[in-house]
Amino acid sequence: MCRHLAYVGEPVRLADLLLTPEHSLLRQSWAPRDMRGGGTVNADGYGIGWYTGDPEPVRVRRPAPMWTDAALPGLAGSVSSGGVLAAVRSATVGMPVVETACAPFTSGRWLFSHNGLVRGWPSSVAALAARLPVTDLLLMDAPTDSALLWLLVRSLLSTGVAPAKAVASVVTDVAEAAPGSRLNLLLTDGSTIVGTAWTHALWVRALPGAVVVASEPYDDDPGWHEVPDGHLVTATPSSVDMTRLGDP
Repeated sequence: MCRHLAYVGEPVRLADLLLTPEHSLLRQSWAPRDMRGGGTVNADGYGIGWYTGDPEPVRVRRPAPMWTDAALPGLAGSVSSGGVLAAVRSATVGMPVVETACAPFTSGRWLFSHNGLVRGWPSSVAALAARLPVTDLLLMDAPTDSALLWLLVRSLLSTGVAPAKAVASVVTDVAEAAPGSRLNLLLTDGSTIVGTAWTHALWVRALPGAVVVASEPYDDDPGWHEVPDGHLVTATPSSVDMTRLGDP
């Protein structure tokens, strides 16, 4: 399983969000607390996307462990943003360890990440993939379940489906086609976060003027609240709403 985190609100240094907390995403790359469903470390790459004021985010992805990137502390210490999505990757056996397989995936103003796996990949979701234009499949970032989930979400967004509805639809469709899948998704446009808890943990914490949604808390503050399994969360700096999706 992977670890991921999304933040929207008052600008924060990337380092203060991802590197310096006691149980930061950096620490989770080699000492995660909750790797249910397989894996022990998240050493198969990482990625960070952030917003700078332009509609489209900036993105950095690397196919190596986060802790090996000597340039990251300098970058993260010098960049501040009010919208961030970052992930560290634990590749499912048989899937490629390459830069393009690392989240966040992006298109236009969107950043997307998936923590989990699709059971029976790829045959279990072949019928869902067949709904997509062939050109989208040919240009997919990587031949992975996460990249396909992004294409499915992106396809719905492109037709005007609301973000929460698009994410919920993909989770329920994939869960029906591939029972037992772990489908914790994060989607953000820099102002709102949509996330799902589906057979894996997801947490949310409201901060002064901000909100963060993450696979696991990055510190021991009591303000963290677990999203119930089978639920979707929509979070902004001023509100956190949860909706039941069903029983995983």
